[in-house]
Amino acid sequence: MPFPKNFLWGGATAANQCEGAHDVEGKGLSIVDVMTAGSREKAREITEGIVEGQYYPSHIAIDHYHHFEEDIALFAEMGFNVYRLSINWTRIFPNGDEVEPNIKGLEFYDRVFDACHKYGIEPLVTLSHFEMPYALIKEGAWLNRKLVDYFVHYAETVFMRYKDKVKYWLTFNEINNLLTNAWLAGGLMNPSEAERAIASHHQLVASALAVIKAREINPAFKVGMMYNGHFAYPNSCDPEDVESTNHFMRKMLSYCDVQVRGTYPSFLKIEYAQKGIELPIHDGDMEILQKGTVDFISFSYYLTHVTGKETKGILRGINGLQTGYKNPYVKVSDWGWGINPKGLRHGLNVLYDRYQVPLMVVENGLGAVDVVREDGTIQDDYRIDYLREHIREMKKAIEIDGVEIWGYTAWGPIDIISAGTGEMMKRYGFIYVDLDDHGQGSLKRIKKASFDWYKRVIASNGEELE
Repeated sequence: MPFPKNFLWGGATAANQCEGAHDVEGKGLSIVDVMTAGSREKAREITEGIVEGQYYPSHIAIDHYHHFEEDIALFAEMGFNVYRLSINWTRIFPNGDEVEPNIKGLEFYDRVFDACHKYGIEPLVTLSHFEMPYALIKEGAWLNRKLVDYFVHYAETVFMRYKDKVKYWLTFNEINNLLTNAWLAGGLMNPSEAERAIASHHQLVASALAVIKAREINPAFKVGMMYNGHFAYPNSCDPEDVESTNHFMRKMLSYCDVQVRGTYPSFLKIEYAQKGIELPIHDGDMEILQKGTVDFISFSYYLTHVTGKETKGILRGINGLQTGYKNPYVKVSDWGWGINPKGLRHGLNVLYDRYQVPLMVVENGLGAVDVVREDGTIQDDYRIDYLREHIREMKKAIEIDGVEIWGYTAWGPIDIISAGTGEMMKRYGFIYVDLDDHGQGSLKRIKKASFDWYKRVIASNGEELE
């Protein structure tokens, strides 16, 4: 069997997209808490604080805060042995800069992790998944070096609290999103290239310091990075298209270079120098980056891009959909996301060939409109087809290419709020949640057809995919 006996099968969520309870028991505002609902046609609006009369999806989400025991029990019924989730930074430090943590927030995650262990589920915990404290915007967000200390203090606090409950950690979700969505990734609105570079350096240093601190607290911890799986094909064999695509990939992978190898790649140093971009490197920073390298790479995979000389590989739009090119060989979802299972195997090989460290696929799934039939069932065969083909390609990467993969957590094992659009109608889950795009519904959980299918996949360790 290509999948090892200890392979981690499960699902992934983010606190801001599922928990709700945005102001319960001392929680502060995060940057997502000031993002209104949008749609395929309308971008989400970022407001200055909470504006009366606006609908903010994260405030309710699917109320996982009060339903986590029910939800985790359903995950266990599917056979999960891992659940990727995030700690909401503002539940622990409401403004981000406090000295003492919010005890009620710490106690909540104690209950969540205890519920996981009750069913033999290993928590895989992301420290920062688009939940930066909104109060830190006034301090310059990640342009301010102080955030390094705030983040490390937060990380140390939860490492100590959960040192016997959590083994697997991720520092920043999709850290390379600083190149494509700087608001979600770093609390920055329309930053310049220099500002993106400065914020990136601060996050990279903060991540490395967190890794160092984690190993001091519990040497058994496994700490990884999380890469937004941007993988691109050149638009043609025109050398300029190929060169542009290569540059795009090197730029994206530069975050992995720093977090895995502990140093900035040479091309990026030269590029910054040519553009007059000066990184805010303090004494000891480079030693910190070298010492705080990660144990593994985790990444999301939804689609592949086509790039070339016309746009120089620049990504625009939700998840970088707008590169100016289309792939005629790839079908697209209702939201215009390319469906390319073979791209997952390609991405796995790109990362493993380059870094030779273990990998985890921690986000992969299909956002689609699900219909509840008159008999109450949801026949989401399209989701089963999507996941089946991606798992097959992951299996090939292990069996044929020799890639070391630790686990697979499907994105949105339960329907959650879309990060890109703020919608509920864009559903990913194996479990349907009765909630609409306006926050109305009973919140009842209903198993979809994919629930039983994924249960069989896990029980067979990836062998039974039909």
